Amino acid sequence: MPGLISFMLYKVNPIQAVGIIPARYDSTRFPGKPLVMINGISMIRRVYEQALKCKNLGKVIVATDDERIEEHVKSFGGLVMMTAPYHRTGTERVSEVVEKLHALDPENVYEVAVNIQGDEPYIDPDQIDNLVSCFSDRDVEIATLIHGINSQDELFSPHVVKVIIDKNHRAITFSRAAIPYMRGVAAEEWLNHHTYFKHLGLYAYRTPVLEIITRLKPSPLEMVESLEQLRWIENGFFIHTALTNVDSISVDTPDDLLKLTNIA
Repeated sequence: MPGLISFMLYKVNPIQAVGIIPARYDSTRFPGKPLVMINGISMIRRVYEQALKCKNLGKVIVATDDERIEEHVKSFGGLVMMTAPYHRTGTERVSEVVEKLHALDPENVYEVAVNIQGDEPYIDPDQIDNLVSCFSDRDVEIATLIHGINSQDELFSPHVVKVIIDKNHRAITFSRAAIPYMRGVAAEEWLNHHTYFKHLGLYAYRTPVLEIITRLKPSPLEMVESLEQLRWIENGFFIHTALTNVDSISVDTPDDLLKLTNIA
């Protein structure tokens, strides 16, 4: 079973981790998003430079299938790797980069790969470091961040992914719906009676696990919710969650960018 995979061969400390930023030019809701300028600096450069501040990353690489993004990253001295255009998810793109890094330098194998969202220009480096530190526990296969929900808008928005965790901080399930459903309590009172969590889209994976999960076929729950992490859970993998007090600000649409530039 995947959940019983042993990682005894890995050194506990220090953890060899690589940060990878998937960046696509073609986006349904916001084409060219990685190259948009935010107060004179491109979004992808802002994400890259924030990631460089992390203490727990040995290397940061942008993964793209677009030559315009490749040339732009090179122009500011960043590391970039071209990947195949057919990837369905950022996870698959991250996996390709890990495979190429291993092929280029078989003696330098990264134990952990961090999938850093390319649309969070002000991501907190401490969040990434905290995520990597989860792997000091050799039983952690996949890790992600969660944040408390404090508003009705977030709780009932289908664009905010909710998560339920167990006593060991492992994710039980994720949903775009408000979960858990609170029976017998008016919806506007739910936050007063239960602690709800939302998922922040930052993942880290043991690299052997990453190789396995990218080969899995889409699962029923994943297709219903359009959430790839449900595929991993349905196939028996554990997702460790770490609570953060720092919320993330992502840019999914041009309207999000306008809001961000008004507060940045």
